Amino acid sequence: MDIHQVTHSLIMTSRLDGMGHLPIKVLKGVNGQESVALDPIGARPGDWVITIAFSAARTAAGDDKTLTDLTISGIIDDWSSQDC
Repeated sequence: MDIHQVTHSLIMTSRLDGMGHLPIKVLKGVNGQESVALDPIGARPGDWVITIAFSAARTAAGDDKTLTDLTISGIIDDWSSQDC
């Protein structure tokens, strides 16, 4: 698990069937690195979130057959980048 901040949504006009139809969000890690994750919970820009990576990300997305390596699993209610 890791902590990221949602920066914005990513709109895709076409994607592989295995990715499903979950929203996709662009995230910024506490170290400044950008990532892209599936979002089954509805996080909004500015939200700090917990992410799950690798094969566990598929389960977190709701289906072990989903093609993803990063999934948002929870929204943190009270967090700032200074808490890192």
